[in-house]
Amino acid sequence: MTSTGEGPSATGSSSISANTSQISLADQFARSTEEEILIALDEIRHENDKLEKETIILTKYLKRVDPKDIQTQIKEASPVQQDVVRVHKRRSRSRTGSTERLLKLTTEQKCDIAQREHDELREEINKFKHETEKILDTHKATREEAEIRLAEMKKSSYEFNRDIVLGAKNPRTGKVIAERVTRYFEDKMRTRKALIEKLRLKNSTLKVQKKKLQLQLKQKEEMGEVLHEVDFKQLRIENNQYLEKIDERNQELLKLKHSSGNTLQVLNTYKKKLNHLTMESNRLQLEISQRNELLSKIDNETDLVEKERQKAEKINANLRRQLQDYIVPEVIDYVQVRADLYELTKTMKTWERKVDIAQMELQKYQKQWMVMREHSRSVNPWATMEQHAAL
Repeated sequence: MTSTGEGPSATGSSSISANTSQISLADQFARSTEEEILIALDEIRHENDKLEKETIILTKYLKRVDPKDIQTQIKEASPVQQDVVRVHKRRSRSRTGSTERLLKLTTEQKCDIAQREHDELREEINKFKHETEKILDTHKATREEAEIRLAEMKKSSYEFNRDIVLGAKNPRTGKVIAERVTRYFEDKMRTRKALIEKLRLKNSTLKVQKKKLQLQLKQKEEMGEVLHEVDFKQLRIENNQYLEKIDERNQELLKLKHSSGNTLQVLNTYKKKLNHLTMESNRLQLEISQRNELLSKIDNETDLVEKERQKAEKINANLRRQLQDYIVPEVIDYVQVRADLYELTKTMKTWERKVDIAQMELQKYQKQWMVMREHSRSVNPWATMEQHAAL
């Protein structure tokens, strides 16, 4: 009975309080200025943001937690909290026509949920951090392995170029000698086999050590020699010291790698310069050989010219000697010689005309002879045959 009497009175009082609160809020907004309304609106927004964040945390908590656990939490709650829950349930049943009121969590429940979410988030962060560290370590190991492999490949390429491409060429034919190539690869395979055997022995030794350590650990567990908290603290301190040393070594390694990269860049620059200078040296050697050939030709020509010069000097000396010994004749002698030369020239021309006339006469007589010969052959052919037979 009391419970049925309480329902209408509670609803009536709640509706009256709601109406009065609405009237008071309306009067308050009517009396307030624009700045006060904006401040109140900011406070309401801040409160809504806080409620939204609490709702998100509660939603995540309810998704992760089993409903049975929530019931056990309610059962384990204090009597005052249970009375509050019952009153809220009773009021929610009695409020059929009015707006439903949401059950509010207590501060202890909020703190408990926030603490659980905080622990869960910390575990997820630690788990994600551990996984990312593993992935980072894997990538670092892969990168270091790739760098080592790249260095080995560069070394192998340099050795191959040095020993085979440049060192195994036949100087006469300019081709690579096949026997040296085969020997080079056989040596490489032999060194690889030796390295594989060495790593296999090291692996077997590590397996034996692992079995020994596992056996020792099992014996300690059986004998009850378990590590205490002080030992763990000591190990943690040593681990931190070793981690610091590892960080220092990593920093040194990074510096060495940086310096190695710079050295490699400088080495590549000098290699380029060396190649350029080698090409320039080859060009200069070729030019020197050409100049030497040209110089030898010039020397030969110089020798020939020297011999010709000596001959010319001898001829010149003879001509000078003859010139010194030569006596210039008198002018009357020269005139007499010129007159004699003119007379001789005139006589020679006269004889040339006589020779031409004689030749013309000879040709005339030869033609007449040929005609008479032909006429005699036609008259007496047997005589010509007898003459031929006699000949």
